[in-house]
Amino acid sequence: MNPSWQNIHKAFRLNGIAYSLSELYEVGYSLVKEGQEFEKAIGDFLLDWCSHKTTLEVFTSGSTGEPKRIQLQKTHIVNSALATGTYFNLQEGNTALLCLPVGSIAGKMMLVRAMVLGLRLDYVAPSSQPLLKTEQQYDFCAMVPLQAQKSLHQLERVKTLILGGAAVSFLLEKELKGIPISVYETYGMTETITHVAVRQIVPKTDTYFRLLPHIEIAQDNRGCLVLKAPKVSDTPVVTNDLVKIENTDSFTWLGRFDNVINSGGIKLFPEQIEKKLSQILDFRFFVAGIPDKVLGQKLVLVAEQGEENTETILEKIHHSKLLDKYEIPKQVYGVRVFKETRTGKINKRAILQEIT
Repeated sequence: MNPSWQNIHKAFRLNGIAYSLSELYEVGYSLVKEGQEFEKAIGDFLLDWCSHKTTLEVFTSGSTGEPKRIQLQKTHIVNSALATGTYFNLQEGNTALLCLPVGSIAGKMMLVRAMVLGLRLDYVAPSSQPLLKTEQQYDFCAMVPLQAQKSLHQLERVKTLILGGAAVSFLLEKELKGIPISVYETYGMTETITHVAVRQIVPKTDTYFRLLPHIEIAQDNRGCLVLKAPKVSDTPVVTNDLVKIENTDSFTWLGRFDNVINSGGIKLFPEQIEKKLSQILDFRFFVAGIPDKVLGQKLVLVAEQGEENTETILEKIHHSKLLDKYEIPKQVYGVRVFKETRTGKINKRAILQEIT
């Protein structure tokens, strides 16, 4: 069968049932009318996918600003699914689990991969412990790091797991080591139709991201990554991600250009600091720069408040010896519950506006 958005693979199953394109449209209609809240998002997507339109309207994540409405070509979406299938050697009849919200591009792509590659896809309501909702074994699954963290005792039922939507912490990497599965951190965005590169975590651990097929990379004058991906985007995608290019097919991610903190003339990379701190802090947190009359920007840590108070957190950081002297936060703020974006990411901008 020629892979196309109009051709549903003959091996495709959704919760055990085979469907044609027209039948999937009816499933979508039924889910919108009668499904649970999370199923209505699946229904909306199926109605859009099975329509005669050649494009799909999606929203960016909003993690670095307001979500943007963009149009994606369905042929490009199919190409993304094919690239994933090639990289991970997914075969028709393989089993897969959808446990992400289908309002996000990551959730949508699990459905597309299944329809294009002929996967047997089950779906469950998105939650922090999705594998508790099923007893099946799966060849392939995508999760956010929080789901993996909360599912460590069930993950051995997944052969290949990809993680995205947030950075994978040092602590999570360490906890994944003893589980006999393959785990990859993904790099991508809505504009590139999810991941264009992956970094293996288990069984071996890479420090760099390796590109999927048909992707070329370069850097602009800021040192930020430029992606040339003609199979998924008509124009090059200029990112705000500072990288070190290792080879023609790999790069190391350093952090976001717009997150770099200039504190007294010293450039600090929040993502690198957070990676170090995740070795000793077992709650959600982030570091950021706030205006300071002397330094220009002052490095602070914002913690989702647990049992530890801010003084205890700062004391633990000092005693750890993990950070260079300039990387130690000048102040710690405690927030009872972090605000999140519509796709479940920490809304750093909104939180900082409240505390500063």
